[in-house]
Amino acid sequence: MNLTDFVRQVSLEDFGCDFRHQAYWNKRLRTTGGRFFPNDGHLDFNPKHLEVYGEAIFRQIVRHELCHYHLYFQGKGYKHQDRDFKQLLKEVDGIRFAPKLQEISYKHTYYCQNCGQIYPRRRRIDLKKYRCGRCQGKLSDENIANQS
Repeated sequence: MNLTDFVRQVSLEDFGCDFRHQAYWNKRLRTTGGRFFPNDGHLDFNPKHLEVYGEAIFRQIVRHELCHYHLYFQGKGYKHQDRDFKQLLKEVDGIRFAPKLQEISYKHTYYCQNCGQIYPRRRRIDLKKYRCGRCQGKLSDENIANQS
């Protein structure tokens, strides 16, 4: 079964309404499980959520996006803060927030030699060029507090 057929099935079973547009996989989504596009009515979904969390959680993400979809075409409040959206999401057992996929891993940790402020970074920084944002002290890649 392809994605659009799955979304149509969820729409019929959980909402009792037809899904008349297309659903697409979007690998570029990072912080969200899916998106609804009011301009043309299509839905985008992150395939990693299905891989990592399975079909049960992914179905809740689909319900979430279908809440946006159906409320928009009914002329009701379809945005996250709208009462109609919150109520329908609760009725169909949709998920409010997509679960996080992975924590960000930091390769480098820098410390202020003066105040001890910690700066986790993914990339290296030039210690001659940058200073502490809190006290303007020198930065080091070795923890001064542990050396005492």
